Amino acid sequence: MLMLRSFLALALMAGTCLAESAEAPKFYKLDFVVKEVESGRVVTSRAYSMLVATDSTGSLRAGSKVPMRTSADGAPVSFIDVGTNFDCKSIKELPQHDLSLFLIAEISSTVHDTAKPDYPVIRQNKRSSSIVVPLKKASVIFSSDDATTKGQVQLELTATPVSN
Repeated sequence: MLMLRSFLALALMAGTCLAESAEAPKFYKLDFVVKEVESGRVVTSRAYSMLVATDSTGSLRAGSKVPMRTSADGAPVSFIDVGTNFDCKSIKELPQHDLSLFLIAEISSTVHDTAKPDYPVIRQNKRSSSIVVPLKKASVIFSSDDATTKGQVQLELTATPVSN
């Protein structure tokens, strides 16, 4: 019986030591800025923020449901999700004070055609990639020309550590 108690005491102490040595997650504020640029000038920008932790995932959804007619007679209507979606995975701080993560970014908007107002054109930019960004510094992580205008869409990210 004494031997069993000693074994249990040692097992509890070992578990406590392991729990104390496990590194607590670090938290970061991710500030995304979506910019529409024309001729080198920012025409519009939209900002989004989220908090994430190392070795976790995070998602941000901001948008609208746009009605769209699905038949010529005008009766049935379906709704399309339009807006901005960010999914972050595999978040890790690197020794060089950079942040590594896998990002899925989807940015969509509607362009209304006055000739066909019930059938909006959907503009969409989507990117999924592993990225590395320096901490506390804004970085353009995605840039894409608009197929129908002379404009460009840019996605900028600033990662800032949050004090515990």
